[in-house]
Amino acid sequence: MSAQSVTAAQPAGHETPVILGGVRGGPNKKTLRTDRWWLQPLATASGLLVFVVYATWAAFQNANYYVGPAMHRDYLSPLYSPCLAQNCKYVWGPVLGSWWSISPAIAVLIFPLGLRLTCYYYRKAYYRSYWGSPPACAVADAHRSYTGETRFPLILQNAHRWFFYIGAIFAGINIFDAVAAFRGFSGGIGMGLGTLILCINGVLLSLYTISCHSCRHLLGGQLRSFHTHRIRYWLWDKITPLNKHHMLFAWLSLFWVAFTDLYIRLVAAGWIHDPRFF
Repeated sequence: MSAQSVTAAQPAGHETPVILGGVRGGPNKKTLRTDRWWLQPLATASGLLVFVVYATWAAFQNANYYVGPAMHRDYLSPLYSPCLAQNCKYVWGPVLGSWWSISPAIAVLIFPLGLRLTCYYYRKAYYRSYWGSPPACAVADAHRSYTGETRFPLILQNAHRWFFYIGAIFAGINIFDAVAAFRGFSGGIGMGLGTLILCINGVLLSLYTISCHSCRHLLGGQLRSFHTHRIRYWLWDKITPLNKHHMLFAWLSLFWVAFTDLYIRLVAAGWIHDPRFF
């Protein structure tokens, strides 16, 4: 259909022509918005960049990621958990033998990274902030055409559901690490500030995982009737309110993972002391 010119409703004396099929905001403007719409994509891009830079640096350090018996603690950084190489300071299981000489974090980060890269919220975040597709509501797309996620590499986003299954396992592993952090001085029960930080990390990662759209679909999707699936309906009904806050959990868990690693790193390096509650 050929482009048609219509008039958008504006205050008297401020009529603005809008061309259907043309650039949003008119042929000579990318947007009619006068607010600071660019602040949100800028903040999103900055936040993601800070995390990527820090996580990359921390992953390649291959040191100060575990606070162990020498300090009467049992703290393992979430960026290195589960530690599956023989060169780990805390070995979960020696899946990777002596041939693995680089940081053990490299072997495990691909899975939680895959979950976040394919996450529906994070797609929106980096599509808008880095690709300008589109940068914000009522702002013209930075690209001439839109192909969706039908071509390589974006077609790989369809693997999100499989990354969700793996991510759920990783959330459980982080809960285990939090429980392990309650080990005391001589085999009993103890708690330090690091224990509390690891517990919060496990909770936030779990909330981010179960509030995922794929989790909601797993529980309540592909059903013709909830009436004959009472348990699945009950679970779906409880998960749905969390799904509304998925963006919040995404950012909180992302920040807290980095903060947890930094805290453990500083304690392991002897730069700060971990207060013991009991």
